[in-house]
Amino acid sequence: MSRDNVLHKIRTALGRGAGQAVPDPPAARIRVPQVSMEARVASMLERVRALAGEAVATKDPPSYVAEAIAGKTAVASNAPFLVECGITGLAGVRSGITDREELRELCAAVDVGITSADYALADTGTLVMLASPQEARMISLLPPAHIAVVPRARILTGLDELFSVLPNPAESTSSMVLITGPSRTADIEQILVRGVHGPGVLSVVVV
Repeated sequence: MSRDNVLHKIRTALGRGAGQAVPDPPAARIRVPQVSMEARVASMLERVRALAGEAVATKDPPSYVAEAIAGKTAVASNAPFLVECGITGLAGVRSGITDREELRELCAAVDVGITSADYALADTGTLVMLASPQEARMISLLPPAHIAVVPRARILTGLDELFSVLPNPAESTSSMVLITGPSRTADIEQILVRGVHGPGVLSVVVV
């Protein structure tokens, strides 16, 4: 089928003729529900667990992370919140790496990548990661396990609230990654396999 025929079929389906101007898109309708922080935290934990992830709310994140990485190797991002929580000072955790090649080699060798998150979405249990020198995206994507330590104040209700807070992500980052549960695929014979395109284990620690 020629290009002109394809375009003709598309125009016909849209009710337009050749040369007709494309109408302006409808105004975005963003609805941000009023949800208490306690309900946001509860929903976040529930949704992460429903997706086969681990989730916990704690006032003592270093103890939880220390137990989770006991006997393992880990690399932590340069997020200031991880320093404030004492995560970067835990035994077995490497952090403060700024050289890209060194970080790539380390992420390919360690057992666990530890990050914070710029935002979290309570309705789907999603982590929102904006690539930056503080949060290199390979730490959340390359190691086989990912631990995200997130302050509860960053938990939003959902995508509508995210885009009301961050209407144009491209102005502040080269990459925005949405992580919803451990990596999984069923592309081959519809058999679910975890850890193919990213970490097969995800733990979310809400502080």
